Amino acid sequence: MIRVLHIIKSLGRGGAEMLLQETLPYHDHSKFEFHYIYFLPWKDQMVEGIEENGGVVNNFPANNNISIMLQVKKIVRYIRENKIQLVHCHLPWAGFVGRIVHRQTGIPVVYSEHNKQERYRSVTRYLNKLTYNWQTSVIAVSGDVAESIKKNINPIIPVHTLLNGVAVEKFNRDHEAGLNIRKQYGINENAIVIGTIAVFRFQKRLKEWIDVFKSTEAKHPGIRGIIVGDGMLKEQVLGYLKESGMEGKIITPGLQTEVRPWYSAMDIFMMSSVFEGLPIAMLEAMSMQCAIVTTDAGGIKEVIRNEKDGLLVPV
Repeated sequence: MIRVLHIIKSLGRGGAEMLLQETLPYHDHSKFEFHYIYFLPWKDQMVEGIEENGGVVNNFPANNNISIMLQVKKIVRYIRENKIQLVHCHLPWAGFVGRIVHRQTGIPVVYSEHNKQERYRSVTRYLNKLTYNWQTSVIAVSGDVAESIKKNINPIIPVHTLLNGVAVEKFNRDHEAGLNIRKQYGINENAIVIGTIAVFRFQKRLKEWIDVFKSTEAKHPGIRGIIVGDGMLKEQVLGYLKESGMEGKIITPGLQTEVRPWYSAMDIFMMSSVFEGLPIAMLEAMSMQCAIVTTDAGGIKEVIRNEKDGLLVPV
């Protein structure tokens, strides 16, 4: 039995977090045992799904990045007590912790890089350059991300490109579920619905998303919008939605753990991101047979060919 520990900042509904839940059922549990440590206790939407599929989840509470770094001793103790043989870290601050753990224990540490180095804050970029070789290997979620690592860090450890993916047999369009969402919110079953699912943060440029929808609705009255999600910019996004006069035309149902009915209600999945690794939500939308309209940020252009798989516009 090989015991693997995943370390991640939170288990809220984000792309990396969703991958942990969605991939777990596909592993051979007679050969692998999976443990999970996360730090932000209020971001726990994926915990139930992981535990239902046999994962062992532990929260080591931390309120900020500094307190996350102070969890190293506790993590090392957990690794030794549970005979962990491999550590897999996701996203920068979990990665920093994992690299220190690697130096202290010698246990192999793999890090998944979900974004381009240029998009991180200066302190994150500095710490990445300082510590990147304190791990065993790196998985980049797109070729664009791998190129950014080589350009900005040029590590001596291996960097492998493994594109993000989703369980296509799970993400199938459900016509009835989509109709139920439309009925619940008073959307005509024949209306064109443009939607997105996103964490409300700068990267996603949801104000620009609203602007694009508004200009499209002016030319095509009767279309409706859906923005599913939550995040630190929630108040600003909702305020801008009201200011734009789109409150009655764009639905904002908040954070939804079960997103498949929402994809089923959408005809078009639109993204306005300024940067991405390779977004899980877009891949889910593709599997759910939504037409894709998106910026060409990051690894998106590696899976969307303009006017073949969807419509691409420059960032």
